[in-house]
Amino acid sequence: MAESESGRFAAIVLAAGLGARFGGGKLLAPFRGKPLIAGALNAALASPAFSVVVAIGDDAALETAILRLEEDADLRVVRVADPARGMGASLAAAARAVPADLDGVFVFLGDMPQVGPAVAPALIRALCGRSGIAAPVHAGRRGHPVLFGGDWIPALRDLDGDVGAQALIRQAGARFTAIETDDPGVLFDVDRPEDLSRA
Repeated sequence: MAESESGRFAAIVLAAGLGARFGGGKLLAPFRGKPLIAGALNAALASPAFSVVVAIGDDAALETAILRLEEDADLRVVRVADPARGMGASLAAAARAVPADLDGVFVFLGDMPQVGPAVAPALIRALCGRSGIAAPVHAGRRGHPVLFGGDWIPALRDLDGDVGAQALIRQAGARFTAIETDDPGVLFDVDRPEDLSRA
């Protein structure tokens, strides 16, 4: 895990979704010889973050797999009390587990296994200070991860329901920066079993 020389950052990986369209067990599905979740974990751990928080539901098998994959990493697993309430509730639970005095926090999605290592440092370079938000754009579409400046951590902790962080991005206005990337991994996610073969 690389630590940025230009600030103090953490990373969140959201992995509490129910995976209903996949038929269950999505993040443990094999992908390139490892569980699907490994791709997002690797991206988060390769980012300029000093620690990674993974939000999961009540899934002992997933927790075991995560900790087994990254035994030596500065990684914490947080269980979301009611993941069915939506991504906002999961993001809030994870944000409560990171320090409030960070320069920023990355939000990765557990079902996005192909984010390249150049994306996170580029987001830091584009971030407009602690009050900014930055996200990658590929082929005209906004992707993940999203980097929230540290001033947004209290708002992340207050999220609920299925709104996620979209409302915060709208609130950011001119403080939101979209950066173009040629990395299609910022858009590639797995919703259904057939998506695994699209990679």
